[in-house]
Amino acid sequence: MCGIAGEFYFGGRKADADNLRKMLAHISFRGPDSQRIWCHENVGLAHARLAIIDLSESGNQPMSDDALGLQLVFNGVIYNYKTLRAQLKAYGYRFFSTSDSEVILKAYHRWQAACVERLDGIFAFAVWDKYRNTLLLARDRLGIKPLYYARTADCLRFASNPQALLSTDGIDTQIDALSLHHHLSLHAVVPAPRTLLRGIRKLEPAHTMSIDDSGNSTKRCYWSLPEQIQPMVMSENEWLELIESELLNAVKKRFEIADVDVGVLLSGGLDSSLLVALLAKLNISDINTYTIGFDSKGKEFGDEFVYSDMVVKYFDTQHHRFSVSDTQLYSRLGEAIAKMAEPMPAQDCIAFYLLAEQVAADIKVVQSGQGADEVFGGYFWYPKMHQANGSAIERFKPYYFDRSHKEYLDTVTRRWHIHDNTSALVESRLRQINQPEFLNTVLCFDIGTLIVDDPVKRVDNMMMAWGIEARVPFLDQHLVERACAMPATLKLRDGGKYCLKKIARRYLPVEIIERKKGYFPVPALKYIQGIFFEMMCDTLNSRACRERDLFEHSYINHLLNSAEDQLTPIQGNKLWHCALLEMWLQTHVDKHSLPANQAE
Repeated sequence: MCGIAGEFYFGGRKADADNLRKMLAHISFRGPDSQRIWCHENVGLAHARLAIIDLSESGNQPMSDDALGLQLVFNGVIYNYKTLRAQLKAYGYRFFSTSDSEVILKAYHRWQAACVERLDGIFAFAVWDKYRNTLLLARDRLGIKPLYYARTADCLRFASNPQALLSTDGIDTQIDALSLHHHLSLHAVVPAPRTLLRGIRKLEPAHTMSIDDSGNSTKRCYWSLPEQIQPMVMSENEWLELIESELLNAVKKRFEIADVDVGVLLSGGLDSSLLVALLAKLNISDINTYTIGFDSKGKEFGDEFVYSDMVVKYFDTQHHRFSVSDTQLYSRLGEAIAKMAEPMPAQDCIAFYLLAEQVAADIKVVQSGQGADEVFGGYFWYPKMHQANGSAIERFKPYYFDRSHKEYLDTVTRRWHIHDNTSALVESRLRQINQPEFLNTVLCFDIGTLIVDDPVKRVDNMMMAWGIEARVPFLDQHLVERACAMPATLKLRDGGKYCLKKIARRYLPVEIIERKKGYFPVPALKYIQGIFFEMMCDTLNSRACRERDLFEHSYINHLLNSAEDQLTPIQGNKLWHCALLEMWLQTHVDKHSLPANQAE
């Protein structure tokens, strides 16, 4: 995993090495092993490397193949790179490294933009083709690796985070009104290509974008989950065998394709515990596992150590357990916000940030259980949607939206009042997916849109803040395609994730499987009291917040004075959501401009 950035001028202007150095400074934490810049005429590329495959200098980037006229910057891992390398060798290509990066270069030369269809992995990359005078940007199928870009009159810049783009001139930092509606309605999700800022966009998952030297750009979607779902009629046992086989393959390749050690983030829940169990089934010993916990609040426990300890004892892992007090949590919030690519109010965001710091002292790569709930129907709101009546949006909205449109209008000042575009977007995407079973429609939407900019984004963002690569087996392309064809009843039975629970019974203690579902708890950011309340009160009453004229102060005062009305339908905290958004804007945007913040 790495950080990438670059710029491409259309009007004859030379690439600016100072711009590249500025951008590199904002992605360097993603790749602590090597940082390099390459400039040639109107194109410049920057790369911060986290060395995982081919640890030698031959794997450094920007990677050049002068004979082919190509330059590459790449963030990610290609799990089938050895197979592709053999195929490309058979076509006559010669390799100067053993990296997966070089395989992308040769694959691009052989198949052009269609090379992405042959890549099994997680990736965001850019290829400069000197002979065609084109820049190709690409992002993996499920959007696990980020790729942001900004377009000005004579230039396109791209980077692994918006902060790198903001370090350059000419970026419109005004808040995008439609994106604000999404952010405050969909649990902080702003679906690609939009971001919260007008001048910055993100490439959609499973897309390529080609830009020529006149500034003309072409986007192409090369994979769509609904189109990959093949209806299959199988017995329960056949489904279990298929899913276990795909999951085992997903875990295996994420362990084996690395020239460094690979650990597991172990929460003590079913998903991460099953990853440990499957690694043990693969006869992998001395597995490094990592767990973090926080102070409890009332009946809300701040850790799941009793369960993670059980898994550790059962599989004899090399375990690392960390406890964080509320005082420590409070003192580190500013650091985590400074590393957030976009505002991420999910309570576990800070947990991943602090855990990654500890993991970084030992290893560079971990496997994580993200995606299992979305792929296999594990969240409590899925059965409610499944059983509800009405249109697709009527079944979805009450159980997921943080706010109704009416409450949104109460939340923001008049200048931000727009139509309910979030409901329109969700309704449109659900209609496009339209699987025979409504739950599978929801899960496809969740996998392709919502988790991309919620759990997937925050895990990559917070782990990479400390140079840790997070691999997510439950979001393996092949596993997801199979699981989305599975009947809804095999997902929702037994409280959800029935299939995974049945598989887990072969390997895990029953207490892990039958326990109440946990949510990586950080109680201090769910039930807000004391120093956290004071911090949020100060933020939302600050001069910067008042001058921004974003929030309706009567609504903020209601939240500050009414603790019982603060939780959203999926148990996020509305006060923290508003405060975090304002903190993020003050940290990342205000120093770049005096925002006009006018809605279109």
